[in-house]
Amino acid sequence: MLRPWKTVLNIELGREKSVFQQIADGLIAEILKGRLKPGMSLPGTRILAEDIGVNRKTVVLAYEQLIAEGWLEAIYKKGTFVSEKLPKQKIRRKQKNEDSISSLKNFSFTAYNAGIPIDIPTDVPLIVFNDGLPDVKLAPLDELARAYKRIFQQKARWRMLGYANERGEERLRSAISTMLSMDRALNFNVNQLCITRGSQMALYLTAQVLVKPGDFVAIENPGYRPAFDVFKHAGAIMLPVALDEQGIDVQQLEQLCKLQTIKAVYVTPHHQFPTTRSMKADRRLQLLNLSNQYGFAIVEDDYDHDYHFGSRNLQPLASYLDAHNVIYISSLSKLIAPAVRVGYVAGPEHFIDSLAALRMTIDRQGDPVMENAVAELMEEGLVNKHAKRALGVYRERRGMMAKYLDLYMKEVADYELPEGGLAFWLVFKKPINTVELAEQLLKNGVQVISTERFSFDEQPLNALRLGYASLEAEEMERGIRLIAALLR
Repeated sequence: MLRPWKTVLNIELGREKSVFQQIADGLIAEILKGRLKPGMSLPGTRILAEDIGVNRKTVVLAYEQLIAEGWLEAIYKKGTFVSEKLPKQKIRRKQKNEDSISSLKNFSFTAYNAGIPIDIPTDVPLIVFNDGLPDVKLAPLDELARAYKRIFQQKARWRMLGYANERGEERLRSAISTMLSMDRALNFNVNQLCITRGSQMALYLTAQVLVKPGDFVAIENPGYRPAFDVFKHAGAIMLPVALDEQGIDVQQLEQLCKLQTIKAVYVTPHHQFPTTRSMKADRRLQLLNLSNQYGFAIVEDDYDHDYHFGSRNLQPLASYLDAHNVIYISSLSKLIAPAVRVGYVAGPEHFIDSLAALRMTIDRQGDPVMENAVAELMEEGLVNKHAKRALGVYRERRGMMAKYLDLYMKEVADYELPEGGLAFWLVFKKPINTVELAEQLLKNGVQVISTERFSFDEQPLNALRLGYASLEAEEMERGIRLIAALLR
């Protein structure tokens, strides 16, 4: 049984409706609102009468009526409780001049759809091929926890418990600036960086600052659906641009530029999402030349820069000499763990000023303690050490994935060994509805992501993006074998 309910009843003496009826209707309203829950104890009649300033007999009458109607129940020597079996929630017939029990009116709002999740069977062990997430078991969580605790125990910790810089902790921005300079040939100072809660927030803020309703934004097709949605939500008219073996088709993009003024182009050049292709140097130069010629911004989403298996890691577009219009977005979430929400935007200082001001309207600041803890790990070289260790593990798992695909899927699908990233792009040899395939696989304990949502022109892709980084060899083999069995 639950603790007694705190009395909240508004009783007006002198109304045409009797006082005991006001009490009864008030209690029913509280039950319908959910404040009075089944099994909850009500105050005794004497206590309730004193609380609302009426005669005890009046409360007794109200209780008796509600007991008779099934709203309450009296338990001998224990008290009065909300019934465990409530009557149907309906308003009783109104008496003459009787006010109705309060009712709720519908209000309008913008409905967003995140997709209908498929029920996951709990009785079958689940093998998850995600869209390319890291293995959190490899993350330096113990080191991060110690750093977090150490910072929280500093004598000056009170300074981090008030409002901080909306751009993020300068210590972390400085550490990221150093990392970008040393590892990615990027020259961004601390005032050209804004820390966000993950790269998706960075992308949202960028779109809101960059785009006005009616602006044209080009995007890779197939591509990253959350990016498409965030620009569309900002009011952009989206222009899907096809891919070829080099990445975004710059000839098609140039034709679009001749037809209308394009405000921005969103790309994932390091490991294109979802196909995993890497954009080569000549295509990057072509894209930058178009940007400078037609004056559009390039939003470069470098979501998994550290996981590249080639002999030489490709440098970001933003590192090129002519990258005047590039806004660079990346994250530490895939490097450390997805739950560590640390993303960032880098760009011209005046652009970052505006982005940081907008950030304050939805999120005054990030987590200063976590940001300082991450900065400490970066300064001590632990993040870089973890990245090198994880890269070795993922290289081995990429090899195992290729082995099992060759063994079980050669007859039904083709793939190219990805130069980097944590996923394979598998193209089927015959048309496949991946929504139906995902539903069938889930019944057999394998979870994949349907790829219809990656296409922005409703053309079927007949492909799957299979993230492998979190899977051990046994899970990987069983999952690939089950996928192959359903395709034959």
